[in-house]
Amino acid sequence: MGSFVLHEYAPSGNCYKIRLTAAQVGVPLDRRQYDITKGETRTPEFLAQVNANGRIPVLQDGTRFLPESNAAAFYLADGSPLIPEDRFERADMLHWLFWEQYNHEPNIATVRFWRTVLGEANLSDLQRDQLGPKLAGGEAALQLMDAHLAKQPWLVGERLSLADLILYAYTHVAEEGGFDLRPHVHVREWLARVAAEPRHIAITD
Repeated sequence: MGSFVLHEYAPSGNCYKIRLTAAQVGVPLDRRQYDITKGETRTPEFLAQVNANGRIPVLQDGTRFLPESNAAAFYLADGSPLIPEDRFERADMLHWLFWEQYNHEPNIATVRFWRTVLGEANLSDLQRDQLGPKLAGGEAALQLMDAHLAKQPWLVGERLSLADLILYAYTHVAEEGGFDLRPHVHVREWLARVAAEPRHIAITD
């Protein structure tokens, strides 16, 4: 596997997922930064050349472009120990990736972005109305993870998998959005296990 280009906004947990996966499998990334607060992913050039959906991250492999963070991370991890060999565990890993995008990321990541990038004073009336439900949704996601991790050290099987990296990305910065991780003892222990893995990198690296 050669070098790839990652089109990204570095503080984003979605972009971090790909960097974290690449670090674990030893794949170098050429990183290209875009400021999403200035509309740099909405330019005609970006829409025509990188992603017609106007969003990042996008993983570029030669002349091919792969958007959606979990798909890009899976592409890098495919064939590595991060992808379980067991058929059920492989599907269970995908279950966590789908769940993350439906239940976890839309709540925890969104609230973090609103509070750390936009600023609560700058939220629209609609966003303010959604803040309470998103906080409740994020807390429910953390509770589900905590209950699951009370029974086993990793999300899938007996070792680190792509599911752990994907869920780590926004969970470990959830407190930046106002979520309290202190009651979620098993989540915090799991976060420490992921961070202790060889080749781990921080979101600021």
